Amino acid sequence: MSADTSGVGPVTADNDIPDVEEGLSDRSKMSFLDHLDELRRRILYSLYVLIACCLVTFYYWDPLFRYFVRYFQAYGGKLIYTQPMAGFMFSLQISALAALIIAAPFIFSQLWLFVAPGLYAKEKRVVVPFVFFASLFFFAGGYFAHRVAFPAMWRFFASYEIDGLGFMPSLDVVFGMYVKTVLGVGLVFQLPMLVFFLARFGVVSARLMLRYFKYAVLAIIVIAAVITPTQDPVTLAIFAGPMLGLYILSIGVAWAFGKKRPKEV
Repeated sequence: MSADTSGVGPVTADNDIPDVEEGLSDRSKMSFLDHLDELRRRILYSLYVLIACCLVTFYYWDPLFRYFVRYFQAYGGKLIYTQPMAGFMFSLQISALAALIIAAPFIFSQLWLFVAPGLYAKEKRVVVPFVFFASLFFFAGGYFAHRVAFPAMWRFFASYEIDGLGFMPSLDVVFGMYVKTVLGVGLVFQLPMLVFFLARFGVVSARLMLRYFKYAVLAIIVIAAVITPTQDPVTLAIFAGPMLGLYILSIGVAWAFGKKRPKEV
């Protein structure tokens, strides 16, 4: 047996691998079937919580029902339903929507747990801020849609009602439009969280977003003009303002959490 004359202890796999693997993601160790099984588990957990929230909100279906009927009629028109089951289905739908909003933080946490194995150890520590801000942006988007976006659209549609021409929208049509508006705007408000992930994986950077800022402003104005039912500048600003603010906030997110480039030696 030969002695070690270099003055350095024997180099073994145990000396190096833990330091290297400490920052490696767990996603590379998972097979495709493991990915599917993990996704299935997160979806099932989200469904369980959503069903539990539905049991609670279904109990309060009557005040929810009365509130939304008054809410929809406050901005013009008279609601009607032409199918025998329409009123009952509406009570179930508003309860399910309320349950989805209540369960949103848990659903965001399950989303984080699904993508967490693909992140490094230090990136996994931001789970609480991610769930908090993702929920906050979703609630802010839903509130903006409920208080500003949907009323603005509905007033425009109801403005064509004149003597001899009544506006009596069907209950299911109104609620379908409301759900699309609330969930759509809520998802648009997730732009900073999307940029967070893209920046962490090096897809976008604050410098890149600043470079294309003028094009982003143009795109925001075009998108706001498309989704805005009226053509007046005030309503256009109501839709475009929050989108522009979210883009500016996303630049800050990309700068703070973006993937750092290695320093050149």
